[in-house]
Amino acid sequence: MSETLQIETPDRGQPKAGRSWIAWMGAATIAIALAVLMWPGAERRPASSTRESHLPFGAAEQAYAPKLQIENLALSRAENFLNQEVTTLAGSLTNAGDLPLANVELTVEFSDQLGQVVLRESRAVFASSAPPFVPGEHRDFEVSFEHIPSSWNIQQPLVRVSGLLFTSKK
Repeated sequence: MSETLQIETPDRGQPKAGRSWIAWMGAATIAIALAVLMWPGAERRPASSTRESHLPFGAAEQAYAPKLQIENLALSRAENFLNQEVTTLAGSLTNAGDLPLANVELTVEFSDQLGQVVLRESRAVFASSAPPFVPGEHRDFEVSFEHIPSSWNIQQPLVRVSGLLFTSKK
C-alpha cells in the first residue's frame, strides 16, 4: 500500500473585482485632476488662501493720505518656528486729519545697492475688527516679511500710504 503525500494549501480566494475597479477609477480621477491643473493657460491662483485686495486710493483718499504720519520705523530680524528668517517692520501711524478711517494700506519697498526696488508689498495694517482710526489717534503697526531678496541693501525700506478706507457715514 503506497501512500501519497498531499500538501494542502489554504484557499486564498480571488481578489474581488470591485476593488480593482475602484482603484482604477481613483487613479483615473487623480490623473484627470492633474491634467486640468497642469493644462497650459489654466488660471493660477495664489498659494495663500486669502486673495490680495487693495484698499481704495482715488482722489479723496490721495488728498487725505498726507494727513497720515508714519513715524518711529524700526526693522528687526528673527527666526520663526520653521527656522525661516523673518524681517519685521514696526512703526506708528498718526491720523492728523479730521476723518475716521476703517483701515490704512501701506506699501513697503525694499531696494538694492543701486536703488532699484527688489521687493514691493502692500498691506492693510489694521484688523478688519479694529475700531475706527479716529482723528488725533496714534496706533502702532507691525508688518512681517518672510522672503526678502538677498540683493536687499539692508537699509530701511520706503513706506508710503497706498490705500485708505473711510468709515461709512451713518
